Amino acid sequence: MSDKIRIGVLRGMETTFPDALIANINKVAQEKKLDIHAEFIKIGGTKMADPSGYNVIIDRISHEVQYYRAFLKNAVLCGADVINNPFWWSADDKFFNYALAEKMGIPVPKTVVLPSHQHPPNTTSESFRNLIYPLPWDDIFEYVGFPSFLKPFDGGGWKHVYKIDSKEDFFDKYDQTGDLCMVLQEGIEFEEYYRCYCIGRRDVHIMQYDPGAPHHERYVKNPKPLEPRMKSTLEKYCIDLCEALGYDFNTLEFAVRKKIPYAIDYMNPAPDCDYYSVTPPNFEWIVEKVTNLAIERALAVSSPMEPLRWNRFLSGPSHKTSVRGSRKKAKSKA
Repeated sequence: MSDKIRIGVLRGMETTFPDALIANINKVAQEKKLDIHAEFIKIGGTKMADPSGYNVIIDRISHEVQYYRAFLKNAVLCGADVINNPFWWSADDKFFNYALAEKMGIPVPKTVVLPSHQHPPNTTSESFRNLIYPLPWDDIFEYVGFPSFLKPFDGGGWKHVYKIDSKEDFFDKYDQTGDLCMVLQEGIEFEEYYRCYCIGRRDVHIMQYDPGAPHHERYVKNPKPLEPRMKSTLEKYCIDLCEALGYDFNTLEFAVRKKIPYAIDYMNPAPDCDYYSVTPPNFEWIVEKVTNLAIERALAVSSPMEPLRWNRFLSGPSHKTSVRGSRKKAKSKA
């Protein structure tokens, strides 16, 4: 096993997708006679600047476990190719992403970031002497409008998301947000809603989606055909956003109002891929595309990752690991 190229999967509570992905990577590698082996990662007590032993790592859980994020950054330092890049992921938040899309010319709802309602730990009123008090609420409400949504500036899974219908409703909900930093965002009254997988910044799978339905019924079965112009627009927006964010594995959601798709949510570097929620056809597509991406990256002679500030300082053996060097052995024996 030591001379094989290794693909590792770092997983959390999910089962169906990581199990299917591991099995499919090994199946494809065997069929194509590639010296590649995929497995679940087992780690504990990572030493600094110590290679991970993996050529490619697919991250499904580091956003919830700080130790895993530290492990992955160290793995990148030592030459592993991590999907998604933990440095770009750590740097992002939803508010920045909305502003980025606006600068890129991609339609997004009007959005304002707000200070937390309560003081965060280890702060006092003096920590907020830069803030205007009271905030210019009327100006904010006029800009965003109603209905609107109050949600964390850096969160996911529809946690702590509130629909707001009036000023009074806003203050009632805002009082419940504790020390979370929130954004207030224009509500898009949509006629259509789409959730899209984007893999490798090139493969896009568009799914009709109903965010108001029960979780297991949100992916619309037997949807009506997608109009060609809308399809090409969604594909372009998905690829452009993932290129800008540096994500190779992401889902992006769009609410369509008057034939204009607004980017609603596109910071999902560990998106839901469960067999029972995304439905079998979508599940099969994602397993196939992530398999192809992982194997492609494993066979690459050099890392396709964007340069990092410290890359130019890494010329010693700690960066040129045996894991990287073994890639040349992975070419097909056929």
